[in-house]
Amino acid sequence: MRILMLAQFYPPIIGGEERHVYNLSVELVSRGHEIAVATIQHGQDPLFTVEQGVRVYRVPSTMKRLQSLLKEKERYHAPPFPDPEILKALRYIIQEECPEIIHAHNWLLHSFTPLKAWSKARCVVTLHDYSQVCVIKRFMRQGRVCSERTFHHCLQCANEHYGMRGAIITLAHRRSRELERNAVDMFLPVSRAVAEGTQLAEQKLPYRVIPNFVPDTLIEMCNAANPLLAQLPQEKFLLFVGDIVLDKGVEVLLKAYAQLQYDIPLVLIGRAEKKLSLSLPPNTRLFESWPHEAVLGAWQRCTLALIPSTCPDSCPTVAIEAMVMGKPIIGSRIGGLTDLVVDNETGLLVTPGDSQELQTAIQCLLNDPQRREQMGNRARQHVTTLQAQAVVTKIEQVYREVLQV
Repeated sequence: MRILMLAQFYPPIIGGEERHVYNLSVELVSRGHEIAVATIQHGQDPLFTVEQGVRVYRVPSTMKRLQSLLKEKERYHAPPFPDPEILKALRYIIQEECPEIIHAHNWLLHSFTPLKAWSKARCVVTLHDYSQVCVIKRFMRQGRVCSERTFHHCLQCANEHYGMRGAIITLAHRRSRELERNAVDMFLPVSRAVAEGTQLAEQKLPYRVIPNFVPDTLIEMCNAANPLLAQLPQEKFLLFVGDIVLDKGVEVLLKAYAQLQYDIPLVLIGRAEKKLSLSLPPNTRLFESWPHEAVLGAWQRCTLALIPSTCPDSCPTVAIEAMVMGKPIIGSRIGGLTDLVVDNETGLLVTPGDSQELQTAIQCLLNDPQRREQMGNRARQHVTTLQAQAVVTKIEQVYREVLQV
Protein backbone atom coordinates (compact mmCIF):
# COMPACT_ATOMS: atom_id res chain seq x y z
CA MET A 1 0.00 0.00 0.00
CA ARG A 2 1.00 3.61 -0.60
CA ILE A 3 0.50 5.60 2.62
CA LEU A 4 1.07 9.28 3.42
CA MET A 5 1.44 10.19 7.10
CA LEU A 6 0.50 13.70 8.20
CA ALA A 7 2.23 14.75 11.42
CA GLN A 8 2.88 18.30 12.60
CA PHE A 9 6.13 17.12 14.27
CA TYR A 10 8.61 14.45 13.25
CA PRO A 11 12.16 13.58 14.40
CA PRO A 12 14.50 15.23 15.22
CA ILE A 13 11.63 16.73 17.27
CA ILE A 14 10.79 13.96 19.72
CA GLY A 15 7.79 13.27 21.92
CA GLY A 16 5.34 10.43 22.33
CA GLU A 17 3.34 11.29 19.19
CA GLU A 18 6.42 11.89 17.05
CA ARG A 19 7.98 8.61 18.16
CA HIS A 20 4.73 6.80 17.32
CA VAL A 21 4.64 8.21 13.77
CA TYR A 22 8.33 7.43 13.24
CA ASN A 23 8.06 3.86 14.57
CA LEU A 24 4.90 3.19 12.59
CA SER A 25 6.40 4.53 9.36
CA VAL A 26 9.63 2.53 9.69
CA GLU A 27 7.75 -0.65 10.61
CA LEU A 28 5.40 -0.29 7.63
CA VAL A 29 8.38 0.15 5.31
CA SER A 30 9.87 -3.07 6.67
CA ARG A 31 6.58 -4.78 5.77
CA GLY A 32 6.84 -3.69 2.14
CA HIS A 33 4.62 -0.61 2.11
CA GLU A 34 5.55 2.70 0.44
CA ILE A 35 5.56 5.36 3.14
CA ALA A 36 5.89 9.13 2.96
CA VAL A 37 5.54 11.67 5.77
CA ALA A 38 4.47 15.30 5.46
CA THR A 39 5.45 17.44 8.44
CA ILE A 40 6.07 21.10 9.23
CA GLN A 41 9.59 22.36 8.60
CA HIS A 42 11.41 23.52 11.72
CA GLY A 43 14.61 25.56 11.66
CA GLN A 44 16.97 24.60 8.86
CA ASP A 45 15.74 21.02 8.47
CA PRO A 46 16.03 19.92 4.81
CA LEU A 47 12.84 20.06 2.77
CA PHE A 48 13.12 16.44 1.65
CA THR A 49 15.02 13.45 3.01
CA VAL A 50 14.79 9.67 2.90
CA GLU A 51 15.18 8.22 6.39
CA GLN A 52 15.02 4.47 7.06
CA GLY A 53 13.21 4.08 3.75
CA VAL A 54 10.61 6.75 4.67
CA ARG A 55 10.32 9.75 2.32
CA VAL A 56 10.03 12.81 4.55
CA TYR A 57 8.65 16.10 3.21
CA ARG A 58 9.09 19.12 5.47
CA VAL A 59 6.66 21.79 4.35
CA PRO A 60 6.38 25.54 4.93
CA SER A 61 3.60 26.87 7.12
CA THR A 62 1.76 30.17 7.19
CA MET A 63 1.33 29.76 10.96
CA LYS A 64 5.09 29.44 11.24
CA ARG A 65 5.28 33.03 10.03
CA LEU A 66 2.67 34.01 12.63
CA GLN A 67 4.35 32.32 15.59
CA SER A 68 2.35 34.28 18.13
CA LEU A 69 -0.95 32.61 17.17
CA LEU A 70 -0.24 29.37 19.00
CA LYS A 71 1.34 29.26 22.41
CA GLU A 72 4.48 27.13 22.13
CA LYS A 73 7.17 29.16 20.37
CA GLU A 74 9.88 26.53 19.80
CA ARG A 75 7.48 24.25 17.89
CA TYR A 76 5.33 25.35 14.98
CA HIS A 77 1.90 23.79 15.50
CA ALA A 78 -0.64 23.07 12.81
CA PRO A 79 -3.75 25.22 13.34
CA PRO A 80 -7.29 23.81 13.67
CA PHE A 81 -8.10 25.08 10.15
CA PRO A 82 -6.47 24.79 6.70
CA ASP A 83 -3.04 26.43 6.58
CA PRO A 84 -2.66 27.90 3.04
CA GLU A 85 0.99 26.96 2.55
CA ILE A 86 0.60 23.48 4.04
CA LEU A 87 -2.48 22.87 1.86
CA LYS A 88 -0.55 23.89 -1.25
CA ALA A 89 2.39 21.66 -0.30
CA LEU A 90 0.10 18.70 0.42
CA ARG A 91 -1.46 19.00 -3.04
CA TYR A 92 2.03 18.72 -4.55
CA ILE A 93 3.02 15.79 -2.31
CA ILE A 94 -0.19 13.89 -3.08
CA GLN A 95 0.45 14.36 -6.82
CA GLU A 96 3.97 12.98 -6.34
CA GLU A 97 3.11 10.10 -4.01
CA CYS A 98 -0.40 9.07 -5.20
CA PRO A 99 -1.28 7.66 -1.74
CA GLU A 100 -4.10 5.20 -1.27
CA ILE A 101 -4.27 6.03 2.45
CA ILE A 102 -3.80 9.37 4.20
CA HIS A 103 -3.02 8.62 7.86
CA ALA A 104 -3.27 11.86 9.82
CA HIS A 105 -2.15 12.57 13.37
CA ASN A 106 -4.19 15.45 14.86
CA TRP A 107 -4.50 18.98 13.46
CA LEU A 108 -2.42 18.69 10.28
CA LEU A 109 -5.52 16.83 9.08
CA HIS A 110 -7.34 20.16 8.64
CA SER A 111 -5.01 21.21 5.83
CA PHE A 112 -5.94 17.99 4.01
CA THR A 113 -9.74 17.96 4.38
CA PRO A 114 -10.29 20.39 1.44
CA LEU A 115 -8.26 17.96 -0.72
CA LYS A 116 -10.03 14.76 0.37
CA ALA A 117 -12.38 14.35 -2.60
CA TRP A 118 -9.72 15.44 -5.11
CA SER A 119 -7.11 13.04 -3.68
CA LYS A 120 -9.36 9.95 -3.99
CA ALA A 121 -7.49 8.59 -0.93
CA ARG A 122 -9.04 7.05 2.16
CA CYS A 123 -8.43 8.93 5.40
CA VAL A 124 -7.51 7.39 8.77
CA VAL A 125 -6.85 9.54 11.84
CA THR A 126 -5.07 8.46 15.00
CA LEU A 127 -6.34 10.45 17.98
CA HIS A 128 -3.32 10.84 20.25
CA ASP A 129 -5.18 13.24 22.53
CA TYR A 130 -8.56 14.94 22.92
CA SER A 131 -8.04 17.55 20.18
CA GLN A 132 -11.02 16.28 18.21
CA VAL A 133 -13.28 17.98 20.78
CA CYS A 134 -11.00 20.00 23.09
CA VAL A 135 -9.30 23.11 21.72
CA ILE A 136 -6.38 22.78 24.18
CA LYS A 137 -6.25 19.01 23.53
CA ARG A 138 -5.89 17.86 27.18
CA PHE A 139 -9.32 18.09 28.79
CA MET A 140 -7.75 20.08 31.61
CA ARG A 141 -8.89 23.42 33.00
CA GLN A 142 -7.28 25.30 35.86
CA GLY A 143 -5.49 22.17 37.03
CA ARG A 144 -8.54 19.89 36.97
CA VAL A 145 -10.12 17.52 34.49
CA CYS A 146 -12.71 19.53 32.55
CA SER A 147 -16.32 18.46 32.91
CA GLU A 148 -17.93 21.20 30.79
CA ARG A 149 -18.30 21.22 27.01
CA THR A 150 -20.38 24.31 26.33
CA PHE A 151 -19.09 26.86 23.84
CA HIS A 152 -18.83 29.43 26.65
CA HIS A 153 -16.57 27.19 28.76
CA CYS A 154 -14.43 26.19 25.77
CA LEU A 155 -13.99 29.87 24.84
CA GLN A 156 -12.95 30.76 28.40
CA CYS A 157 -10.48 27.88 28.48
CA ALA A 158 -9.02 28.80 25.07
CA ASN A 159 -8.56 32.43 26.14
CA GLU A 160 -6.73 31.29 29.28
CA HIS A 161 -4.48 29.01 27.22
CA TYR A 162 -3.92 31.00 24.00
CA GLY A 163 -4.65 34.54 25.17
CA MET A 164 -6.79 36.86 23.03
CA ARG A 165 -6.33 34.52 20.04
CA GLY A 166 -8.48 31.95 21.85
CA ALA A 167 -11.74 33.11 20.24
CA ILE A 168 -10.36 32.72 16.71
CA ILE A 169 -8.96 29.28 17.45
CA THR A 170 -12.15 28.11 19.18
CA LEU A 171 -14.42 29.19 16.34
CA ALA A 172 -12.14 27.65 13.72
CA HIS A 173 -11.88 24.45 15.75
CA ARG A 174 -15.68 24.09 15.94
CA ARG A 175 -16.08 24.57 12.20
CA SER A 176 -13.21 22.21 11.33
CA ARG A 177 -14.70 19.44 13.49
CA GLU A 178 -17.73 19.27 11.21
CA LEU A 179 -15.55 18.98 8.10
CA GLU A 180 -13.35 16.41 9.84
CA ARG A 181 -16.27 14.10 10.61
CA ASN A 182 -17.20 13.99 6.91
CA ALA A 183 -13.62 13.48 5.67
CA VAL A 184 -12.41 10.71 7.99
CA ASP A 185 -13.10 7.08 7.12
CA MET A 186 -11.83 5.67 10.42
CA PHE A 187 -10.76 7.17 13.73
CA LEU A 188 -8.13 5.33 15.78
CA PRO A 189 -8.24 6.58 19.40
CA VAL A 190 -5.20 5.31 21.30
CA SER A 191 -7.22 4.32 24.39
CA ARG A 192 -10.74 3.79 25.66
CA ALA A 193 -10.39 7.08 27.52
CA VAL A 194 -9.81 8.98 24.27
CA ALA A 195 -12.70 7.18 22.55
CA GLU A 196 -15.03 8.06 25.42
CA GLY A 197 -13.72 11.60 25.85
CA THR A 198 -14.18 12.43 22.17
CA GLN A 199 -17.66 10.81 22.19
CA LEU A 200 -17.04 8.87 18.99
CA ALA A 201 -19.76 6.32 19.75
CA GLU A 202 -22.34 9.00 20.63
CA GLN A 203 -21.61 10.77 17.34
CA LYS A 204 -21.86 7.45 15.49
CA LEU A 205 -18.39 7.93 14.00
CA PRO A 206 -16.41 4.89 12.82
CA TYR A 207 -13.58 4.05 15.19
CA ARG A 208 -11.28 1.33 16.46
CA VAL A 209 -9.24 1.61 19.69
CA ILE A 210 -5.61 0.86 18.78
CA PRO A 211 -2.98 1.78 21.40
CA ASN A 212 0.46 3.27 21.04
CA PHE A 213 3.23 0.72 20.67
CA VAL A 214 6.98 0.30 20.87
CA PRO A 215 9.32 -1.52 18.46
CA ASP A 216 9.84 -5.24 19.03
CA THR A 217 13.57 -4.45 19.27
CA LEU A 218 13.24 -1.84 22.03
CA ILE A 219 15.64 -3.60 24.42
CA GLU A 220 18.32 -3.72 21.72
CA MET A 221 17.90 0.06 21.26
CA CYS A 222 19.02 0.64 24.84
CA ASN A 223 22.56 2.03 25.10
CA ALA A 224 23.88 0.77 28.42
CA ALA A 225 27.24 2.44 27.69
CA ASN A 226 25.82 5.95 27.32
CA PRO A 227 27.96 8.24 29.55
CA LEU A 228 24.83 9.99 30.87
CA LEU A 229 23.92 6.83 32.77
CA ALA A 230 26.93 7.38 35.04
CA GLN A 231 24.91 10.18 36.66
CA LEU A 232 22.28 7.72 37.89
CA PRO A 233 22.38 6.25 41.41
CA GLN A 234 24.46 3.09 41.51
CA GLU A 235 21.80 1.00 43.24
CA LYS A 236 17.99 1.11 43.55
CA PHE A 237 16.10 4.25 42.52
CA LEU A 238 12.61 5.44 41.59
CA LEU A 239 12.13 6.83 38.09
CA PHE A 240 9.76 9.36 36.51
CA VAL A 241 10.08 10.15 32.79
CA GLY A 242 8.04 12.89 31.13
CA ASP A 243 7.51 16.64 31.00
CA ILE A 244 8.13 18.22 34.40
CA VAL A 245 4.72 19.89 34.62
CA LEU A 246 1.82 19.90 37.06
CA ASP A 247 -0.42 17.86 34.73
CA LYS A 248 2.01 14.96 34.96
CA GLY A 249 1.61 14.90 38.74
CA VAL A 250 5.17 16.00 39.50
CA GLU A 251 4.13 18.12 42.50
CA VAL A 252 2.10 15.21 43.88
CA LEU A 253 5.06 12.87 43.37
CA LEU A 254 7.50 15.16 45.17
CA LYS A 255 5.13 15.48 48.11
CA ALA A 256 4.70 11.70 48.30
CA TYR A 257 8.45 11.15 48.03
CA ALA A 258 9.19 13.64 50.82
CA GLN A 259 6.96 11.54 53.14
CA LEU A 260 8.49 8.20 52.11
CA GLN A 261 9.91 6.10 54.93
CA TYR A 262 12.57 4.52 52.75
CA ASP A 263 16.04 5.68 51.77
CA ILE A 264 15.98 5.51 47.97
CA PRO A 265 16.82 8.20 45.37
CA LEU A 266 14.19 9.68 43.06
CA VAL A 267 15.20 10.44 39.45
CA LEU A 268 13.21 12.76 37.16
CA ILE A 269 14.02 12.85 33.42
CA GLY A 270 12.20 15.32 31.17
CA ARG A 271 11.71 18.86 29.92
CA ALA A 272 11.04 21.22 32.83
CA GLU A 273 8.40 23.90 32.33
CA LYS A 274 10.25 27.19 32.70
CA LYS A 275 7.59 28.93 34.80
CA LEU A 276 7.20 25.95 37.15
CA SER A 277 8.97 26.43 40.47
CA LEU A 278 9.52 23.18 42.34
CA SER A 279 11.39 22.50 45.54
CA LEU A 280 13.17 19.18 45.09
CA PRO A 281 13.42 17.05 48.26
CA PRO A 282 16.86 15.76 49.28
CA ASN A 283 18.14 12.81 47.22
CA THR A 284 16.13 13.89 44.14
CA ARG A 285 17.93 14.25 40.81
CA LEU A 286 16.55 16.08 37.77
CA PHE A 287 17.97 15.47 34.28
CA GLU A 288 16.64 17.30 31.22
CA SER A 289 16.61 16.36 27.54
CA TRP A 290 18.24 12.94 27.64
CA PRO A 291 18.39 11.03 24.34
CA HIS A 292 15.99 8.12 24.00
CA GLU A 293 18.62 5.38 24.25
CA ALA A 294 19.79 6.85 27.59
CA VAL A 295 16.20 7.00 28.89
CA LEU A 296 15.80 3.33 28.00
CA GLY A 297 18.97 2.61 29.95
CA ALA A 298 17.48 4.39 32.95
CA TRP A 299 14.31 2.29 32.69
CA GLN A 300 16.46 -0.82 32.60
CA ARG A 301 18.25 0.12 35.82
CA CYS A 302 15.43 1.58 37.94
CA THR A 303 13.44 -0.16 40.66
CA LEU A 304 9.96 1.27 40.10
CA ALA A 305 8.33 3.29 37.31
CA LEU A 306 6.21 6.21 38.53
CA ILE A 307 3.49 7.80 36.35
CA PRO A 308 1.38 9.91 38.74
CA SER A 309 -0.50 11.96 36.12
CA THR A 310 -3.34 14.21 37.20
CA CYS A 311 -4.45 14.73 33.59
CA PRO A 312 -6.13 11.99 31.51
CA ASP A 313 -2.99 10.93 29.62
CA SER A 314 -4.11 9.32 26.37
CA CYS A 315 -1.73 6.36 26.21
CA PRO A 316 1.68 7.19 27.70
CA THR A 317 4.44 5.43 25.77
CA VAL A 318 6.73 5.70 28.80
CA ALA A 319 4.51 3.14 30.54
CA ILE A 320 4.97 0.68 27.68
CA GLU A 321 8.75 1.21 27.69
CA ALA A 322 8.94 0.55 31.44
CA MET A 323 6.93 -2.66 31.00
CA VAL A 324 9.26 -3.90 28.25
CA MET A 325 12.10 -3.48 30.74
CA GLY A 326 10.15 -5.56 33.27
CA LYS A 327 9.38 -2.74 35.70
CA PRO A 328 6.20 -2.56 37.80
CA ILE A 329 4.34 0.72 37.37
CA ILE A 330 2.70 2.85 40.01
CA GLY A 331 0.39 5.14 38.09
CA SER A 332 -2.79 7.16 38.38
CA ARG A 333 -6.18 5.62 37.77
CA ILE A 334 -6.93 8.02 34.93
CA GLY A 335 -6.96 8.20 31.15
CA GLY A 336 -5.16 5.59 29.10
CA LEU A 337 -3.14 4.32 32.05
CA THR A 338 -6.11 2.16 32.99
CA ASP A 339 -5.73 0.36 29.64
CA LEU A 340 -2.00 -0.22 30.11
CA VAL A 341 -1.57 -1.11 33.79
CA VAL A 342 -3.37 -4.16 35.14
CA ASP A 343 -3.97 -3.13 38.76
CA ASN A 344 -2.38 -5.48 41.31
CA GLU A 345 -0.84 -7.56 38.51
CA THR A 346 1.57 -5.44 36.45
CA GLY A 347 1.56 -2.53 38.89
CA LEU A 348 -0.64 -0.42 41.14
CA LEU A 349 -3.15 2.29 40.23
CA VAL A 350 -3.83 5.09 42.69
CA THR A 351 -6.22 8.03 42.91
CA PRO A 352 -4.89 10.96 40.83
CA GLY A 353 -3.61 13.81 42.98
CA ASP A 354 -3.55 11.78 46.22
CA SER A 355 0.03 12.02 47.48
CA GLN A 356 -0.70 9.89 50.56
CA GLU A 357 -2.07 7.00 48.50
CA LEU A 358 0.88 7.32 46.11
CA GLN A 359 3.34 7.26 49.01
CA THR A 360 1.65 4.18 50.48
CA ALA A 361 1.79 2.34 47.14
CA ILE A 362 5.48 3.12 46.67
CA GLN A 363 6.25 2.05 50.23
CA CYS A 364 4.26 -1.17 49.75
CA LEU A 365 6.26 -2.32 46.71
CA LEU A 366 9.62 -1.22 48.12
CA ASN A 367 8.92 -3.36 51.18
CA ASP A 368 8.03 -6.42 49.06
CA PRO A 369 10.82 -7.36 46.58
CA GLN A 370 9.12 -10.64 45.66
CA ARG A 371 5.90 -8.87 44.67
CA ARG A 372 7.90 -6.32 42.67
CA GLU A 373 9.60 -9.10 40.75
CA GLN A 374 6.31 -10.88 40.04
CA MET A 375 4.72 -7.67 38.79
CA GLY A 376 7.73 -6.93 36.60
CA ASN A 377 7.55 -10.39 35.03
CA ARG A 378 3.83 -10.01 34.36
CA ALA A 379 4.43 -6.57 32.86
CA ARG A 380 7.00 -8.06 30.48
CA GLN A 381 4.49 -10.73 29.42
CA HIS A 382 1.57 -8.31 29.09
CA VAL A 383 3.49 -5.79 26.96
CA THR A 384 3.76 -8.17 24.00
CA THR A 385 0.27 -6.95 23.03
CA LEU A 386 1.69 -3.39 22.87
CA GLN A 387 4.63 -4.09 20.58
CA ALA A 388 4.87 -3.53 16.83
CA GLN A 389 4.17 -7.11 15.80
CA ALA A 390 0.71 -6.97 17.38
CA VAL A 391 -0.30 -3.31 17.00
CA VAL A 392 0.92 -2.53 13.47
CA THR A 393 -0.84 -5.65 12.21
CA LYS A 394 -4.12 -4.16 13.51
CA ILE A 395 -3.41 -0.86 11.74
CA GLU A 396 -2.72 -2.68 8.46
CA GLN A 397 -6.08 -4.41 8.83
CA VAL A 398 -7.79 -1.02 9.20
CA TYR A 399 -6.09 0.16 5.99
CA ARG A 400 -7.41 -2.86 4.13
CA GLU A 401 -10.92 -2.36 5.51
CA VAL A 402 -11.23 1.32 4.52
CA LEU A 403 -9.90 0.59 1.04
CA GLN A 404 -12.70 -1.94 0.55
CA VAL A 405 -15.45 0.55 1.42
